[in-house]
Amino acid sequence: MTAGRCPEWRRAGRPWVMGILNATPDSFSDGGRFNSVERAVDAAAAMLDAGADLIDVGGESTRPGATPVSQQEELDRVVPVIEALAERFDCPLSVDTSAPAVMSQAVDAGACLINDVRALTRPGAVEAAVASGASVCVMHMRGEPGDMAERTGYQDVVAEVIDFLAERLRSLEAAGLPLDRTLVDPGFGFAKTFEQNFALLRRLEEFSCLDAPVLVGMSRKRMIGEATGQPVDRRATGSAAAALLAAERGAAVLRVHDVEATRDALAVWSATCPA
Repeated sequence: MTAGRCPEWRRAGRPWVMGILNATPDSFSDGGRFNSVERAVDAAAAMLDAGADLIDVGGESTRPGATPVSQQEELDRVVPVIEALAERFDCPLSVDTSAPAVMSQAVDAGACLINDVRALTRPGAVEAAVASGASVCVMHMRGEPGDMAERTGYQDVVAEVIDFLAERLRSLEAAGLPLDRTLVDPGFGFAKTFEQNFALLRRLEEFSCLDAPVLVGMSRKRMIGEATGQPVDRRATGSAAAALLAAERGAAVLRVHDVEATRDALAVWSATCPA
């Protein structure tokens, strides 16, 4: 597998492990740690050595209350990192962005997956994604990071998230994005309460009705802290447990900070599965 070319997201055995690389100063877990190309490359190397299958590069924090950044600032953060990773590593690369220009330039630099928390709803995003030839992951979120915590009123969070993602998939297919290039993300922590997040995890198998691979991102999030009582920097064990539960319920991609803990948990789980 080479940078710029995506794998088949559904595969037998364990899910793909996606290592998180935030080229930002303000992400909730690792903001400021990888805000130079050299540090980012070193961090990616460490995650790949620990067993990551692909790296997801982001240049804008989407934590609750995060401040938006300009398109040029996001480009300056993301594109040089993806170029450097594509040159050095033989692995798929993803770009975590909602900006059409960032999507296009990141794919040109070597990314093969566009990971958009806003589900390609910004003007020009659908057209950029279709033209890029990349795979796309669309996520459920209400509102924006600045106000999403106030938008948690659901009758049935699982059914409503599935309905939203189904509508997005229909719209994207009509716009020319083949279904075999799409993934879905329930959006853990994005406009969801503690109870709603764990309802999504408990009922994750229901997302199989969408006939799209499911990407799950719960790593170090507030839901893990609320369940375990641990601060952000001590949530690796809880995050690995949540990832394992998602794998058992059909997740195709696990987006994580703690690659080694996740891979170890998956190795034990895989050893119990029929050959």
